[in-house]
Amino acid sequence: MSSEVWASALQTLMQPSVLLFLCAGVVIGTIIGALPGLSATMAIAIMTPITFWFSPTEGFAMLMGLWNAAIFAGGISAILVNTPGTPASITQSFDGYPLYRRGQGGMALGVNVIFSVLGGVVSVIALILFASPIARFTVTFGPSEYCLLAVFGLAMMIAVASDDVLKGLVVGVAGLLVACIGLDPILSVKRFTMGQTSLLAGVSFIPVMIGIFGIGEVLYQIHIRNRAREAEELVERKRNLKLGRVLPPVKETLGLVPRTTVAAGASTIIGAIPAAGGDIASIICWGNSKKLSKHGDEYGKGSVEGLAVSSAANNGVIGGAMTTMLTLGIPGDAVTAILIGSLTMYGMQPGYKMFSENADFTAQVMLLMLLANLVMLVFGLATAKASARALNVSQSTVWVAVCGLCVVGSYSLNNNFFDVILMFIAGVLGYLFKAHGFPPGPFILGLLLGSMFESNLRRALVMSNGSYSIFVTRPVSLVLVILVALTFVVPLLRSLQKRSRSSRLSVQTKETVQ
Repeated sequence: MSSEVWASALQTLMQPSVLLFLCAGVVIGTIIGALPGLSATMAIAIMTPITFWFSPTEGFAMLMGLWNAAIFAGGISAILVNTPGTPASITQSFDGYPLYRRGQGGMALGVNVIFSVLGGVVSVIALILFASPIARFTVTFGPSEYCLLAVFGLAMMIAVASDDVLKGLVVGVAGLLVACIGLDPILSVKRFTMGQTSLLAGVSFIPVMIGIFGIGEVLYQIHIRNRAREAEELVERKRNLKLGRVLPPVKETLGLVPRTTVAAGASTIIGAIPAAGGDIASIICWGNSKKLSKHGDEYGKGSVEGLAVSSAANNGVIGGAMTTMLTLGIPGDAVTAILIGSLTMYGMQPGYKMFSENADFTAQVMLLMLLANLVMLVFGLATAKASARALNVSQSTVWVAVCGLCVVGSYSLNNNFFDVILMFIAGVLGYLFKAHGFPPGPFILGLLLGSMFESNLRRALVMSNGSYSIFVTRPVSLVLVILVALTFVVPLLRSLQKRSRSSRLSVQTKETVQ
């Protein structure tokens, strides 16, 4: 993109209304991210339909601020109550909570803010540098490549989202089948509409997403509620442990920059892999840093270095996930799946067109991510100690607020009560998924990518006169076929290897006993 595009994008973002929405997103994201049980995905799902009332730039300003802040804020509860606010904050509890118990909670919160921002900035720079070349490469893609891209994105989510690949496969196929409801994409024939005119355009993605990640999560939390445990957590939250200073020493902070920059870069690459989220990135980066560090024995016992690496890895995923989403149209994680739906509602299609026809808006999104990190740095450091008060909100209050926002968000999309009914049905479905160990991610991706898969599959077969050879004779298509096969074969081989090891160990144990 040219310098004129970047200059125009920056000028647009300097409008007071855009900055106001950005700051509002950071505040909301910080509050939601700090509350255990409320993920960034849920926050984005609930707030997305509300942003349709604003201009695309203002709406995405709020979403970008919310997303970046919610990921970093998950570390607040991980540090103060040993309960990750988001899945990406798991490893932050390893070192953050011991630091808090030693009376260094303030410094732990400061490290969380500073290095989360570092990770976010590094990932956005990578997005700015590499997104355009990748997008230009996609110009060569035809229907067969786009069809296999949809399959690859779904396959990655199925393989990573659950230990049971079969469950992920069943849920993913169910999502593809639901995507068939509506008008045939080629012949415009009604399919499975059951006489409902509201289903002619297909099952609306936003209400389903809100129901599964919003209402479904609330129902599941009510199902597993433990009042005794809640009382214990409340006592723990109100412990009067001294937080101490927030800003870490400058020399120590600068000494951590090289290692955390490497972690942020690695996390960006991991984030670009569909379905590999912040939890996977933070675990990989924290574990490898522990192995390579001179102070690896301190990790897990209150290591500032370990906490900094985890914080950088969490937010480093965001730029990688956005790269995959903007250039290939495949979600890097659940949040970017929702953002694809948002772009579609605004009449934009991820891929090369984002960097040609919508270059101004694409540049705005990238710059918004940078600005969100700057706002997050100032706001996070200024409110590090005060943000701990968000943890004192009762669970029941949070549930009522979430349900209210879910109803408002689903109805406001089309001013249609049918969407609210659809949202509640999806909420029950989301609860059943969680209660029985079925990952919801493949279902959402199946619904989102179903139209892309079907329409391009049929176009490819028309081009090849019904021959499936088109999927293996084109170089990019062949590579994607191999990648799809590997996403299923590798987990299967690992499972067989684990079973083989366990059987050998059991045999050795029996021989030892005898």
